[in-house]
Amino acid sequence: MTKVRPLVAVIGDARLAARSPKARLATEVGRRLIDAGFRLVTGGLRGVMEAASRGARSSKRYQPGDTIGILPSFDPSTANRFVDVVLPTGLDMGRNLLVAQASAVIAIGGGAGTLAEIAFAWMCKRLIVALRVDGWSGRLADSPVDHRLRHDGMPEDQVYGADTAEEAVAIIRRLLPAYRRRHRGVR
Repeated sequence: MTKVRPLVAVIGDARLAARSPKARLATEVGRRLIDAGFRLVTGGLRGVMEAASRGARSSKRYQPGDTIGILPSFDPSTANRFVDVVLPTGLDMGRNLLVAQASAVIAIGGGAGTLAEIAFAWMCKRLIVALRVDGWSGRLADSPVDHRLRHDGMPEDQVYGADTAEEAVAIIRRLLPAYRRRHRGVR
């Protein structure tokens, strides 16, 4: 039987220049995630999502099926060209809840959509790493989203800040085993 490879979502700015620092960072995060044995999930569109998917495809360990795009529309043709598995949901902004169901989330910048994904990931008890760059990732890095205790015995639980792609993936590798507990419904 094949071992299940954890999914890591990469979220962030939907619009950015292809050679911008955030695009380069997202590309490196995508490549390093696949190098480390993870699969990548994104919202499937442009910006950070496309850059991370492109980076994933550049990994020497890349295999078809490693990049998954959960689209907001019903139209599969809106996916960026680096997505292997296209899931058109028709859920519009509601698809952000699905993206946040990955085993872990890495945020790179981002606006309101990224903030929603971080909030959903937080409520669903996922491991979240935020790159210290402009946008919501930089604003939430190194702090909890709210003051609830999400995991017993983990008072240091927070949105973990990182400065580099290497550091972000290292945090995921180190802490993911402690984040196995899942949301069990609103109580």
